[in-house]
Amino acid sequence: MARPIIGITCYVEPAKFTVWEMKAALLPYMYVERVARAGGQPVVLPPAGDPAGLAGRIDGLVLAGGGDVDPARYDAEPHHMTDYIRKFRDEAEFRMVRSALDIGLPFLGVCRGMQVLNVAMGGTLHQHLPDVVGHLGHSPAPGAFGRLPVRLSPALAKIYEAEKVTPAHYHHQAVDRLGDRLAVTAEADDGTIEAVEVEGHPFGHAVQWHPEADEHAPLFDALVRAAARRGR
Repeated sequence: MARPIIGITCYVEPAKFTVWEMKAALLPYMYVERVARAGGQPVVLPPAGDPAGLAGRIDGLVLAGGGDVDPARYDAEPHHMTDYIRKFRDEAEFRMVRSALDIGLPFLGVCRGMQVLNVAMGGTLHQHLPDVVGHLGHSPAPGAFGRLPVRLSPALAKIYEAEKVTPAHYHHQAVDRLGDRLAVTAEADDGTIEAVEVEGHPFGHAVQWHPEADEHAPLFDALVRAAARRGR
């Protein structure tokens, strides 16, 4: 049986590799590994051309992590800590998530991907979470994941086979006003919304943490299963 095709959005940033230093389409390889290990065929989707037009040609989608969403998209002035805004990536991914919603494409949002989903559904963001919760636990240091426990809803607990998990976190923004059609499926002990699900969608989950950074990654398994069902 052919592997379900899972598109994964990516960064475009300056990078160094072998003897080169230039702008590159980038994706942490953990995403690729988790999709492949779950039985999917990973395909990287750069924010160029019309990636939203591929929604009907792939079986599932991962909205990967990255820089901050442009606050103008939710009518806010930028906080001084809001950074790495890439308007071309916002444009591509907002169109992609809307296409996924329109056609019932299974998708998983990761970190920035959850923020894109929430804003696309009319929600807003806390632009710098330490101002709200009073600690740095969600993003303890540059390039270092934090570990904070989150309480799971029954739907997400079924996927994880646990009511509480302690996944890898690296985010300084989070949901403020919840978007339309979204249900909260996980919260941190400090009240931060850590996961949401699109009500009525075949598989529309998004998490604020980084499941690709954990060896136990049942969300990728669940996404690939949903994609395989859709592809039949």
